[in-house]
Amino acid sequence: MLAIMVSTDKHLDYVINMTSAAYAKGKRVKLFFTGKGVLLTMKPQFKKLADMASVSICDASFRANGLHGRQGQVPGVTPMNFTSQARNVEMLAQADRYLVF
Repeated sequence: MLAIMVSTDKHLDYVINMTSAAYAKGKRVKLFFTGKGVLLTMKPQFKKLADMASVSICDASFRANGLHGRQGQVPGVTPMNFTSQARNVEMLAQADRYLVF
């Protein structure tokens, strides 16, 4: 399983390409967006990730970056996908490989 933590509001294209390549090879992919990375959830390209990976979003970061109330605008996620850093730790423990952007 490939785990990717995204803490920057840059490089969404790399995240999508890495996720797509792993998915095409039959690998499970888990993504965790935190810090400024949560801003990427508002980009139109973000929806490409929904079908290829399990996506989690740090709720505290989402709120801290002024996105409170916009949870329903994030494609492919449910309220259960908004979580704490504990999900990031779980993901790290399960991962065969862990990337950070």
